[in-house]
Amino acid sequence: MTESLRGRPPADPIDAKWDVDALKSGVGVTVVFGAPFFVLAGIVGNGRGSLGLLLVLVGLIGFVLGAGVAAWRQRCRSPLTHGIVTSAGTYVVVQGVFVVVRLFRGDSINLFTIVFTLTVTVFAGMIGGLLGIRLQKSGFEARR
Repeated sequence: MTESLRGRPPADPIDAKWDVDALKSGVGVTVVFGAPFFVLAGIVGNGRGSLGLLLVLVGLIGFVLGAGVAAWRQRCRSPLTHGIVTSAGTYVVVQGVFVVVRLFRGDSINLFTIVFTLTVTVFAGMIGGLLGIRLQKSGFEARR
């Protein structure tokens, strides 16, 4: 087996920029615990009203959880970026589906709302990344 200069195999995630397994885990958690609430908020009333707001807030908790999982599981020494990329990437994909559906239905698209919510999900990813850092420093090991 070929060894790198540091004595680890070249495929070691520490040598890579992104830990794809950690990102997949984080996206999976975000899709299960965060995205459905964003979908429901979009169906209920495009996020307007108290029920829509409650659904978005619960969805953001799911985005924090998913980002935290990605940050905690990564082995590339970049937990914050893994958390942010997980949260923002999942939101962009989910919102992209919403935009396509709304365009086919002839509905209007509020670009300000999309960009504002993206900013909020990036912040949720940052919080999740910080929680992942905290878990790593506390000694909790993720199962591989």
